Amino acid sequence: MRRLRSTTMALAVAAWACGAAEPCAAEPLGLPPVPIPADNPQSPEKIALGSKLFHDKHFSADGTISCSTCHDDAKAFTDSPLKTSRGIRGQFGQRNAPTVVNAAYYQTLFWDGRTYSLEDQSRIPPFNPIEMGLTSYDPFLDYLRADNAYAAAFKKVFDVHGEEITIEHVKKAIASFERTLISGDSPFDRWRFAHETDAISKAAQRGFEVFVGQGRCVSCHVIEQDNAIFTDNRFHNTGVGINKIQAEVPRFVDEFQRPRATVHKAVLHDPMVLELGRIAIRGAHFDDIGAFKTPTLRNIAVTAPYMHDGSLKTLKDVVKHYNDGGRSPSDPSVNPYLSSGIRPLYLSDQQQDDLVAFLETLTSPAYAGVKTEIAEQASRPTDERPPARGAAY
Repeated sequence: MRRLRSTTMALAVAAWACGAAEPCAAEPLGLPPVPIPADNPQSPEKIALGSKLFHDKHFSADGTISCSTCHDDAKAFTDSPLKTSRGIRGQFGQRNAPTVVNAAYYQTLFWDGRTYSLEDQSRIPPFNPIEMGLTSYDPFLDYLRADNAYAAAFKKVFDVHGEEITIEHVKKAIASFERTLISGDSPFDRWRFAHETDAISKAAQRGFEVFVGQGRCVSCHVIEQDNAIFTDNRFHNTGVGINKIQAEVPRFVDEFQRPRATVHKAVLHDPMVLELGRIAIRGAHFDDIGAFKTPTLRNIAVTAPYMHDGSLKTLKDVVKHYNDGGRSPSDPSVNPYLSSGIRPLYLSDQQQDDLVAFLETLTSPAYAGVKTEIAEQASRPTDERPPARGAAY
């Protein structure tokens, strides 16, 4: 893990060449320029500070959880093979930890899109009672102000010291580090954008034709002419989770006519409300019932399990779910709120296997070795306890 983390940090600093409101230079093959906000320009020092904060367990109430606990460098910035993330005191949340890699391209963050920037995103996990459990930033800020190395870093990066160091500076530093976690140069990129005809197998090439054709995957996992971030940055009801609670949905709808504080409390503490997805954030937008953000597919082969609840273990399970029109074997039926594009695909077994082969070509060289480690961990006995009540993401 140390070697991968060191490599990640070296690449991050090397790729920082960005000015205010300018994109990062030298993005990997297959990716567009990284958007950089004008009020938070990149610098090597800020990136290094952000990395240190990202990996600091003092950010949690009991000193056991950091951002990197659920977004582990050695696991392609996930906590695979866990279905849902484990926070302080061994508690489990109810959302699967998505990778931070290429999160710089997201227009909203979290599975339900509750925030709109990496800076704003970083303020929420510390106050989640399941994840980090803080009730105030004060203890963490006191720790930063008293630590000589941190004090010197904040002075150099932001020209602040002592009580001038605020959580806003922390958020900007972490976001700057996260914007360096970009990953392209996959076999697919070499085949598609560098025109290396033998970069992917014949099966994967057939899988690509399924991806853009009969499978209609490209409708949500977008590929542009000269780049591919593999997301439409939108929200869809794909039948995951919501199928199981569809009979209960009508009684929850009234919640979203109430004051937002009431709704947010329900989202935090009621596992069934969690399955309602985007509507819990936007209120009475009924197209959002059971809708969750389209994740990127980059490095998807090394970030199992899948979906917002980690309920699908393998890529083949995911493909089968979509091939069956948004229904998994344990689902009672397809829910009536399903997004219009989700319907049976009628793919043959060979087409499904080819599609999985294509998805496996989206792994970047930096994470190509992760799969073995994940597979080994997944084969060991794991804690199968159901998640504790209380939402993580």
